[in-house]
Amino acid sequence: MSVMARAATTTDVFNAVAEPRRREIVDALAGVELSVTELVEAIGLAQPQVSKHLRVLREVGAVGVRERGRERLYRLNGPALKPIHDWVGSFQDLWSERFEELDSVLVELKQQEEQDGSSNA
Repeated sequence: MSVMARAATTTDVFNAVAEPRRREIVDALAGVELSVTELVEAIGLAQPQVSKHLRVLREVGAVGVRERGRERLYRLNGPALKPIHDWVGSFQDLWSERFEELDSVLVELKQQEEQDGSSNA
C-alpha cells in the first residue's frame, strides 16, 4: 500500500485554510484590510497565534500585507484563493440538479398528501 505524502500547510492553500482559525481570519478579512490588533479583537485569539496563522496564510499567498506607518495591514489575495473557488464551483451543477430533484419529490409528496386528505374527508 503506497501512502501519498500530504502537502505541507505552507505550500498548499487548501491545507492552509483547512485549519478553522485560519478560516476565521480569512472570513474576517473578507472585503477589508485589518491589522493584527484588529484581527486579535475580531477573532479572540492571542496576538502570537494570530501572527502565526497569518504567516502561514502569507506563505501560501492567501493574504497580502502592506505597511501603513508602523502598522501592517492584511488583506485577502483573491487569485491565491481561486483554486478553492474553482473546486467548490465544480460541484455547483451536481448540487443544483440534486436540489431540483428534491424539489420535485417534495411537490409529489405534497400532492399525494393533499389527495390522501381529500379522499379521507
